[in-house]
Parts: sequence; C-alpha cells; structure tokens
Amino acid sequence: MSSYPPDGPPQTTLRQRLADLRGPAVPPRPLDARALAALAANPGCGRRALLDGAGIDKTALAAALGSPAAFGQSQFAIVRGNSFEAKVKADGGAELLRLTHARLGGGAEPPGPHARVPDLTAAGPEGRAARTALALREATAARTWTLLDHPMLALEVAGTPAYLEPDAVVVHPDGRWTVVEIKSFPMIDGAADAAKVGAAARQAAVYVLALEQTAGKLEGAEVGHRVLLVCPKDFSNLPTAAPVDIRRERSVTRRQLERLTRVEELAEGLPPGLCFDPARPAAELTEAVSAVSASYAPECLAACELAFHCRERARAAGEPAALGRSVRGELGGLATVEAALAAAAGAGPEGDATAQALRQAARLRAEALELAAARPPYQAPETPECPC
Repeated sequence: MSSYPPDGPPQTTLRQRLADLRGPAVPPRPLDARALAALAANPGCGRRALLDGAGIDKTALAAALGSPAAFGQSQFAIVRGNSFEAKVKADGGAELLRLTHARLGGGAEPPGPHARVPDLTAAGPEGRAARTALALREATAARTWTLLDHPMLALEVAGTPAYLEPDAVVVHPDGRWTVVEIKSFPMIDGAADAAKVGAAARQAAVYVLALEQTAGKLEGAEVGHRVLLVCPKDFSNLPTAAPVDIRRERSVTRRQLERLTRVEELAEGLPPGLCFDPARPAAELTEAVSAVSASYAPECLAACELAFHCRERARAAGEPAALGRSVRGELGGLATVEAALAAAAGAGPEGDATAQALRQAARLRAEALELAAARPPYQAPETPECPC
C-alpha cells in the first residue's frame, strides 16, 4: 500500500515531520480497522487523513480543544456483543462454520466435527501476525475447513504496519478465505439496518485488504469478495448470517489508504512549528487544527472524535455541508447558508438555476403559510353525551 522506498532520506524526513506534528514526547497512536473504515467513509477530509496518518490521538486532542467526543458503545452493548460472539464460536466454532457453509459453501462438503481451529497465541502483535500467516498457509495447504479465531493481520499504511484483528477468518477447502464480522445488532426477516451493515462492510474491507497482502504470497489462496455478517436472528439470541459483497467498499478503502501514503503533501502545506500535542494551550491547538482543511458532514458524529469541534466551526462559517452532504450538493455554487438564504429572498445571481429554484420554494412556502393563517382554527366536533 505504500509508495515510499523502505529506506532513505525521504522516508526519514517524513517520519520526523509527523513526529514533530505529534509532539516530541507523544508516541504515535496505531491505526485500527474502525479508524481506517472511517477514513473510507469521508475520503475528502484532509484533516482526518493528516491526523490519522501522523498517529495523533484525536480523542485527547478533542478534549484539549474543549469538544470531547461523546460517542462510543455502552458497557451493556459491549457485554452483550461479547456474549453473542462467544455463543457463535462455542463448540469449536461449529455453528459459525455451519453458517459459513450454508451461505458461502460453494458446493464444498459440510464441515465435520474435526474442523481445524489453530492456536494463534504469540508474543506481541508482530508475533501474532506471523503466527496467523503461518496458520493461513497451513490451512490452505491442508484443504480443509479451518476457523481462525481473532487472527492478527498486518496492513502497511503510510509506510508503517497497522495491526488489525477481525472477529474470525474461515479457510474453505478450496483455498478461499472468508472474513467473518460478528455484530450484536439484529437481522430482522433476513435484513439488518442499512447504515450498520454499511459500517460493518467498510470495516470488513480493511481486513480483506490485509488478507490480500498475505494471500498474494501463497499459491492457491484467494480472498473472497463476499464477507459473512453474523447477527442475532429477529429478536432472539440465535445467530443468523448473510453474505455481504464488499467490492465497492474495498475499492474505496484502497484509494483512501493510497491517499494516506501521500500524507507528506498535506504536511508540506502547514506552517513550520505547527504541533498537535494535547498538552499545548487550547487556543494554539485551535489554530493548528484550523490550518488543515476539513470536510464535515453530520455522519462524522458517529465516526470521528473531532466531529463536535468541526461541526461548531462549520456552523460558524455557514457551510451547507453541516446540514448534510445532500444539501451541499443541491445548493451547487452557493457556498454558504447565508448565500442560499439571500438567493431565496431574491438576491441571488441572475440566471442561476439553483437560485431560481430557491426563490420558487420560498414563494410556495409563503403562500402556504398565508393560506394556513387565513383558515379558521380547527374545532373538534361536539360529541353527544352517552345515554347510559
């Protein structure tokens, strides 16, 4: 994924520059699959690309800015999710393998009672990633059903390895590898919430990209473009599953990660001496964050630690994207909310189709309000008294 040479002055200079942005005593924060998936959900945000590429702790930065992140799973949801995952993987993953064969078996023989579940324990993330790669190689050569429980995958991002841990990876007898995502939200009548499925697909796409790097070194190995989403069935705690095609999410994530490898382009345009160390004064941090362009949208509230800070700045600047990406797209060349309101009042540019549509909408709204004001107030009909 990286376009940099393994050694040499350019890479050293970039790493030193990113270290200066973090602060001299601040270690880099490693990227995980959720962060990489969030990058793919908002590829136009240079602020997030730079901060994540530099390994800056956005949670600490948001708190230092006075806009701490207020999202995240509750302890109840975490416990419920862990309990459901343990149920799915009980008895050596028999139910999980059965669901994989039923949804993505591809004509293979059903997994028997002696399916392989290799031990992936090792020292440190590097050791676990190496042990996972060895287990994948052995399972592919054995041509038998194999379940890898919480494997560790390595993906090179911006010149450094990011260690990722999917819920499970299943190796099929034909050498195909399938990523399994286990979620605690329900699948009702065979369908789950579209937004939650989309988030799970983006996260799974990151794992698929990491697996592809390992599969490229093994003969006969292939990473499936469909992942298995396992959720509770209806309103019970029984597991059900559905395949999810992640080819689109994989392509978007790959493009965004390739953009991260050019993070030096974002860093070059920053003033010298700029630093995002949370220990610095809030005013200095606000100025530093404002020096990097952002692309805020309401969806950021569920995915980015800096969303509340960016929302405040977007509202203060009158950016239409604060109302939603669809609103920003509909307004065309009207770059601010004030410009849109002025166009609706008749002060927009002549001949502009968007301004004409806004004037028409404002006129229709005014007429509707006049009709509503002229209409007599509604009075409920009198009901006769009960004769009993």
